[in-house]
Amino acid sequence: MTKQKNKHGGDWASYEIEYGKEPLDFSMNVNPLGMSGCVKQAIAEAAQTAERYPDPECRKLRAAIAEAEGVTAEQVFCGAGAADIIYRLAKAIKPAEQQAEEPRLLVTAPTFSEYEEAFASEGWKVEQWLLSEETDFRIGEELPRAIEVIDREKDGGADVLFLCEPNNPTGIATDRALLEEILKACRQAGTLLVIDECFNGFLDDPEGHTMKGYLQDYDNLIILKAFTKIYGMAGVRLGYCLCAKAETAETLAQAGPPWNVSSLAQEAGLAALQDREHVQEGRSIVREERQWIKEELTGLGFAGVCGDANYILFRGQEDLEEQMRAQGILIRSCDNYEGLGDGWFRIAVRTHDENVQLVEALERTRETGI
Repeated sequence: MTKQKNKHGGDWASYEIEYGKEPLDFSMNVNPLGMSGCVKQAIAEAAQTAERYPDPECRKLRAAIAEAEGVTAEQVFCGAGAADIIYRLAKAIKPAEQQAEEPRLLVTAPTFSEYEEAFASEGWKVEQWLLSEETDFRIGEELPRAIEVIDREKDGGADVLFLCEPNNPTGIATDRALLEEILKACRQAGTLLVIDECFNGFLDDPEGHTMKGYLQDYDNLIILKAFTKIYGMAGVRLGYCLCAKAETAETLAQAGPPWNVSSLAQEAGLAALQDREHVQEGRSIVREERQWIKEELTGLGFAGVCGDANYILFRGQEDLEEQMRAQGILIRSCDNYEGLGDGWFRIAVRTHDENVQLVEALERTRETGI
């Protein structure tokens, strides 16, 4: 099998194969405390009955999510991670084959690559809205007007806009007032707005930024979330979305195979929702450590330092990923992100002792070029 570079972070396995030991992984962005003890216990207990099929409708989990998010259970769809839902969306909302105009997806750039790849695989035309380093990679007021232009040019096609809030890999969040303008423009244009809030929990004010309160009044809104990040459950593969219309959740269920969420994942999700202390402790660590790392990076002379979530984007020497890997530390090269390229990197915010190891390793690369 031909060896291919992993397009995402978290590839600890290739490092272990090459070096025979576990790396310190700053390339994946999850709760610095990892998965809570009660979630691990729930998974172990669920394994005792794993010979049974899981509930294909995730009834208990959807009800618990609905209560936590302030929506109805009918508005919740659960998937095997956020990526599962993204690909289901691309398939579920594809127009009829007789549609003359090919559907359009609008994404910002740089942003998470799976939006584009999922929709392109279903025949969508992908258009990119480039973000600029000069404006700190922030979305501006021009975007709502661009949505209107796309609507005037299309011939009855179904258009979708994906926004990652906060964005990955920049860590930048858009002001909610501007998000509301974008949402209104999408409704007027007949455009579905999908907002990925998987990293929302790491912002200083998650409730002040989420758009879930608009689901009641805007039927063109879907909010994507996951247990991967704030609950540290990347290996469990559990995500969900909140839909303005219950019919959307039903359509997503039909867009892929049944039993997509294992019984172990469902029980893990139920346990995670109860462990608020674990979430708050992880958020507190990120809030303190994020600022410390940003100051250290700036002090070491790295450029473009930004991020308001649990990861930081910055610019350095092009071979920095390899230099850090040689020291047992994985960081995320962003050379495959549209709008970035060589010399851009993303690092997670972890515990202080781990962050000190990261900074010391970065300092050695600046001093010796190893």
